[in-house]
Amino acid sequence: MPKVYNWQLGRDMAYPYEGAYPERQFAFVFNINRCIACQSCTMACKSTWTFNKGQEQMWWANVETKPYGGYPQWWDVKILKLLEEANPEGMSWDEGAAEDGVKRPYGRYAGRTIFEAPPASLAPESSRVLGYLPSDEEWNSPNIYEDNPVGSKGQEGKLHPTGERLPVHRTWFFYLARICNHCSYPGCLAACPRKAIYKRPEDGVVLIDQEQCRGYRKCVEACPYKKAMYRGNTRVSEKCVACYPRLEGRDPESGGQRLETRCMAACIGQIRMQGLVEVTADGTWTEDRYNPLYYLVHVARVALPLYPQLGTQPNGYYIPPRWVPRPYLRQMFGPGVERAIERYTFPDRELLAVLQLFRRDNRIIYRYAIEKGPEIYRTTYRGRPLTLYNDTVIAYGENGEELFRTTVEEPLYERPAPLQNSI
Repeated sequence: MPKVYNWQLGRDMAYPYEGAYPERQFAFVFNINRCIACQSCTMACKSTWTFNKGQEQMWWANVETKPYGGYPQWWDVKILKLLEEANPEGMSWDEGAAEDGVKRPYGRYAGRTIFEAPPASLAPESSRVLGYLPSDEEWNSPNIYEDNPVGSKGQEGKLHPTGERLPVHRTWFFYLARICNHCSYPGCLAACPRKAIYKRPEDGVVLIDQEQCRGYRKCVEACPYKKAMYRGNTRVSEKCVACYPRLEGRDPESGGQRLETRCMAACIGQIRMQGLVEVTADGTWTEDRYNPLYYLVHVARVALPLYPQLGTQPNGYYIPPRWVPRPYLRQMFGPGVERAIERYTFPDRELLAVLQLFRRDNRIIYRYAIEKGPEIYRTTYRGRPLTLYNDTVIAYGENGEELFRTTVEEPLYERPAPLQNSI
């Protein structure tokens, strides 16, 4: 099996195909700390792409409540159990191998991935990706266990009697918003016996050629995130297409400019940022210091990949929730969790300014700049000094044009007394 370099694992990895990388890669960051599970993203996608017969149980975008929720139910618990069984010697990270660059930011993963776990002698190639096929019942309830918190261990239905406070809650849950990660090494692509799945060379979006697909459901089985879905009435698989007409600037409302996806644009919690990052010959990100995605992932390091140990090198990243026990988050996002939460809890001036870019505009941001402003607030938080400045952050488009500017301190509008509902 060929070897490819997986920078999230910090090492070479077995994969059924030789490495081939797009000019620029579609990527996104979700800030879990802000998600309120309003499902606006879910319904925006549903009403745009999956509203026809046979798509009733297709939710390309969804928000699930962790730790108990999931769509399909228990998708992550099941794939993690299979991966654990395939690693009897254990799975570990050598964090001492971490570096400041893009080659090994989280250290080196020592376990097997979903591509390395199955015996190499298995045939056909579609059997060489560790996975499972969910039952029909597991696709029935997209909001199962919504808002269900974890309580006292071994005491079902009973919460902790005391109140909760940071840094870690004992009674907790959080919302995990998900779409297809458009992985650099997709499990669905590796498993398809028809070679009907491909990555677009211009933006790395993973698509299914519906004329080539015969509905074998190997993609559904092999995708560890279960974002490839089978449509029974047409007998082909479908998945998130990253709203590629919007990416191309062909959406009627775009005026020729590249736009964020429907789920991103509909987010009222302002948790999402999407963009395009340049990629090098080995699949790592080209240094682009003032691209907001590059900054969040590789400079501030507050945004982490979802289950990097699976080996797909997902291009979806998450700012982890501050209140959740760290072992749970470490399993979900890898060894960078403690650093990410620390940086997010005590942000410097640049990080605080970049966080204001989330959902201020539907157009894709390629670069940002910061104009320093006055000090507006000073305090001590958890024993450490914290100072806020009203800096202005400016977003630029693909051709260097200014898209918008916004400040750290949000404006306050007072309703004039003569207007209705005035107090």
